[in-house]
Amino acid sequence: MSFKVTVPATGHTFTVENGESVLEAALRQGIGLPYGCRNGACGKCAGELISGDIGYADELRSMALDEYKQGKTLFCQARPKSDLEIKVREITSGQDIEIKTLPCRVEAMELLAHDIMKLELKLPETERLQFLAGQYIEFLLKDGKRRAFSIANAPHDDRYIELHIRHVPDGQFGDYVFNGMKVKELLRLEGPLGSFYLREDSDRPIILVGGGTGFAPLKGMLEHAFQVGIERPIHLFCGVRALKDLYMDNMVNDWLQQHDNLKYTPVLSDPDEGDDWQGETGFVHEAIVTAYPELSGYDVYMSGPPPMIKAGMDAFYAHGLPETQIFSDSFEYSDDALKAMGITKPRS
Repeated sequence: MSFKVTVPATGHTFTVENGESVLEAALRQGIGLPYGCRNGACGKCAGELISGDIGYADELRSMALDEYKQGKTLFCQARPKSDLEIKVREITSGQDIEIKTLPCRVEAMELLAHDIMKLELKLPETERLQFLAGQYIEFLLKDGKRRAFSIANAPHDDRYIELHIRHVPDGQFGDYVFNGMKVKELLRLEGPLGSFYLREDSDRPIILVGGGTGFAPLKGMLEHAFQVGIERPIHLFCGVRALKDLYMDNMVNDWLQQHDNLKYTPVLSDPDEGDDWQGETGFVHEAIVTAYPELSGYDVYMSGPPPMIKAGMDAFYAHGLPETQIFSDSFEYSDDALKAMGITKPRS
C-alpha cells in the first residue's frame, strides 16, 4: 500500500511505497529532503509531522533520539501509516547542503580506460554525504594539499562515492592512485562542493559536454535525470583525443536503448590510425554548434579541461546562448599534462 506525502510550504507531493521511509521515497522522486546518516543516528533529517500517522522501522539513536524527544519526526526512519503533511527544510541548491569533513575507505578500484581509475569510497556507517548531481569532493592530503574530483554517481545512489581519476603526467596523486593505492586504504575528504549541478527548475532541452573525465559529473547528472523522470531532451557530447580515451561508452549506449529523450555524440580530436573511426572528429564545441547553430533555447553543462571550457563558451555565446544558461566545471591541469593528453588550445 502506498501513501501520499505533501510538503505544504513548497507544494511538493510524493508517494511512499510499502517498506520505504519518507526520506527514501522523497529522494527517489527528486525531492531534496535533508539528511546526514540515513540510519537513525544523527537527527539531520528531522522535521515536523503536521498531519497523519507514522511508525519507525528501527530504534533511534544518539542525536536522532534527542530530536524525537523534542517532538520532531525523523524522516529517514519514519514509515507512513496514512497520508502525511510534513514541515521540513528542502534542499534546492548547493548552499542548502552542509559541507562535511569525513574519513572514507577505498572500497573498490576499477580500471575504466588505460589512464582512468574508478574509485568507490565508503563513509563511516553513521554518515552519508548528501550532494547534488554534478558536485565534487576534495581529498585532504597529509601534506596539507587538496585534490578535487567530481562525484560520478547520482544522489539517490549514495552507498558509495564514485570518482573517476585520470593518471596525468607529473600528477603525484594520480601516480599514487595507479601505483600505490590499495583497497581498504583510509583517506579524508571534504564536500560536497561547487555550484556545478543539474538545475531541475528549467524546461529547456539540455546539452551536456564532457572532455575526458569531465564525463564523471555528467554521468551523475544523467543517472539523476533518469531516476527522477526528467523528460526534457538531453544530448550528451563527449570529447576525447582517440578511441582508447573514450570510456564507459557501452553504458551510454545502453542508456540510449532505455531513454528516448537521450542522444549521444562522441567526438575524437585526433584518432589513432587503427581506430577506424567513422564518427565525429575535431573539437567537441565545433560539433555542438554544427548540430545546434542557435542555442538560445538550451541549457548547457560543460566539464573538462580549461581550454575546452573557454573555447566552448566563446563559441556558444556567439551562437546565442545566454550566460545564465551555461554551467561549467573546469578541471585544472598543467600545460605539460594537457599536451600529453593531446589537448591544445582549440581554434577560436
